[in-house]
Amino acid sequence: MENKEQAPPKRSVWPRITMVTAVRNGARYVEDTICSILNQGYPNLEYFVVDGASTDGTQAIIRRYERELAGWISEPDQGVYDALNKGFAKSTGEIMGWLNASDMLHAKGLFVVGSVFADLPEVEWITGRPSGFSNEGFAVQVAPRLPRWSRYGFLMGANKYIQQESTFWRRTLWERAGGRVDSSLRAEGDFDLWVRFFRHAQHFSVDALIGGYRSHDDALSASDIERYNRTCEEIIERELPSAQWGTAIRTFRRLDRGIKQIPIARWLWFRVAEGPLYGLLGREASPIIELRENRWAVRR
Repeated sequence: MENKEQAPPKRSVWPRITMVTAVRNGARYVEDTICSILNQGYPNLEYFVVDGASTDGTQAIIRRYERELAGWISEPDQGVYDALNKGFAKSTGEIMGWLNASDMLHAKGLFVVGSVFADLPEVEWITGRPSGFSNEGFAVQVAPRLPRWSRYGFLMGANKYIQQESTFWRRTLWERAGGRVDSSLRAEGDFDLWVRFFRHAQHFSVDALIGGYRSHDDALSASDIERYNRTCEEIIERELPSAQWGTAIRTFRRLDRGIKQIPIARWLWFRVAEGPLYGLLGREASPIIELRENRWAVRR
């Protein structure tokens, strides 16, 4: 493996991180994805690649790195989430995450993840500062503001996009939330998983770069954004009966959709109802994790 990053920061213990990449006919980008993970030199990595019987040379690329993988398989599957479930079923890491076969981690991203979970045992799932890569693989976008989430804000539709490429969690949370991604979904499985995570644990936002989304025309969510948003709305509707304020949230969402169809009322609705409500929900939003004197600390 060429271009290994320099020796890792000194720590006595690095928690085992499981990562899975699902790929099918991804020869154009998958090597960048694999190298962004392996080249970090994280000392306790368990990495699986699950290939959906590719026919474009993807398997030959995976074989170049198989000695550094915990394992890989190539067989037909029922989609990306079915493939991810196969990989996670083989895994043992106490920290978990996945990276799709075009997206990439930032330099030392896994060290951010490992050290955050080592320093803060009360934290169960995190997301780094959202960022993006161009089609050519250049880091071109970094969110100027660190997003924060709460369960009820998420269900109401405020800031609903949690960047999967920067999100990691403890295995104990994964197991409490069902221990699998919903393989019946086409591109919304991450959204469904976050909804289930919110039932059991508070989310934390990390003020650091971990991973980024690569913008290209073949991305699943980009291929039919209307279908994606519609399915996310259906997931929320199924979740509301189990939420403490589910009936009130459903009523608000219906009013919100109706009023936003009336241009003259949209601004007034935001000033009088939507803005103040989201501000109130912000009090319960994700605490921020930031580095202080070489240790991670929580700022609420």
